[in-house]
Amino acid sequence: MNAPHVITSREFGHNVSSAKHLAKEGPLFITDHGEPAFVLLNIGDYRALSRGDGGSTVSLLELMDSMPDTSEVEDFEITPTAIQLRPEV
Repeated sequence: MNAPHVITSREFGHNVSSAKHLAKEGPLFITDHGEPAFVLLNIGDYRALSRGDGGSTVSLLELMDSMPDTSEVEDFEITPTAIQLRPEV
């Protein structure tokens, strides 16, 4: 299993496709207000963990403990950009 990635729930909601791509590389932790809330795994990693034969000595809890501290990171709002179209001449 590769190193975990971390994204906010807002980032996950805005770009699920990107989250799926990251989960192919290893566990993807999704945070709510700076705290781990969910983990997205590819099916191979999930099956290995559920069978207990992942070949890795690192538990999911140990992976969570290795996550960077995001408690100081504030949530932010993304303001959509308005685009005005010019009439054809």
